[in-house]
Amino acid sequence: MADICLLGTGGMLPLPERFLTSLYAEYNGKAILIDCGEGTQVAAAKHGLKISRIEAILITHCHADHVTGLPGLLLSIGNSSRTKPIDIFAPENCLPVIEKLMSVCGGLPYKVELHGLPEDRNYEFEADMIDPLLTIKTMPLSHRVSCLGYSLVLRRRPVFLPQNAKAMNIPVEFWKRLHNGETVTLADGLRVPPEAVTGEKKKPLKITYVTDTLPIPELGLFALDSDLFICEGMYGIPERKESMNEKCHMLMQDACNIALEAGAKRLWLTHYSPAEKVPSVYAEELRKIFSETVVTEDGAKITL
Repeated sequence: MADICLLGTGGMLPLPERFLTSLYAEYNGKAILIDCGEGTQVAAAKHGLKISRIEAILITHCHADHVTGLPGLLLSIGNSSRTKPIDIFAPENCLPVIEKLMSVCGGLPYKVELHGLPEDRNYEFEADMIDPLLTIKTMPLSHRVSCLGYSLVLRRRPVFLPQNAKAMNIPVEFWKRLHNGETVTLADGLRVPPEAVTGEKKKPLKITYVTDTLPIPELGLFALDSDLFICEGMYGIPERKESMNEKCHMLMQDACNIALEAGAKRLWLTHYSPAEKVPSVYAEELRKIFSETVVTEDGAKITL
């Protein structure tokens, strides 16, 4: 199971009741953070999350409302007695900005590994720091600067069938390896494939996070079959579409149409304009486009 929390839902600047957009995703006691606006560590504490569990930080782009919380977060993690390294992934041209932000941190008690990601093509990599079954996929978005969308794809282990293992006299010490998909060789030379002791394969979990972009056609495929699609919706007023397009942002209605095209199970809207004081007023209208739309508030949580 993966535990998801939107630490904040604001775009551009924080409000007294709304932190800037950041996503916390935890699996088996390890967490990934996507984006880190100012005050992210405060939002995490407010919603009962442990920043010491963060193993990797994914940055969509280097506009201030998505990265200026990094120094405070990294220093706060350092105060939790952490010594293990943390990995930060971002578009390649963001790395100099992140390095400058980190220059105010002083001596952290752990190492920060920076990884530049391609800005001109889709890309994927294994997130072994979280789990060997987790793959992170990226897609270039259409914003005023290089910006990436992220999909977290967690391949789930099939159900283990201990009765099969016992019937084959397989020692318990081999069970975990078989459950992880390995073929093992017993003392008598018998090779046992994992399929012999596991049930039907489960569909992977997919969480897609997209913000600060025009509603480009490729998004439907990128978010295809997402269990949770988290997408920006700066405004809910259709008359703002032209101005949003000029600024390379989306309306809430755009996000709903993409979720519908992608066949997503549920849509969480986020990254609201400070001018949208009560985004939930659009909820009924938006659900007419995509029925599983949630106009989230800070601290929205779900377990997948």
